[in-house]
Amino acid sequence: MNEFLYFAIFFVLCALAVAVRLIKGPSVVDRVVAADSIDILTDIALILFALYSGRGIYLDIALVTALLGFLATVLISKYLEGTL
Repeated sequence: MNEFLYFAIFFVLCALAVAVRLIKGPSVVDRVVAADSIDILTDIALILFALYSGRGIYLDIALVTALLGFLATVLISKYLEGTL
């Protein structure tokens, strides 16, 4: 059962490593991809923590953040493309 917690901590550490690309990214597109990657890794960590703790509220939070992250990525991409 502790494996879920270890993997959740691992995914959070991976998200912190990607945060370096978010801050130092050479272009805006790199920063958008890094932000989307952090969102996905955080959602995976929330899902694993929900499995570990047995509480479904974390699944709801992961679903909402995944949807908001997807919408944000689409809106930023359309803005950068110039069609928004």
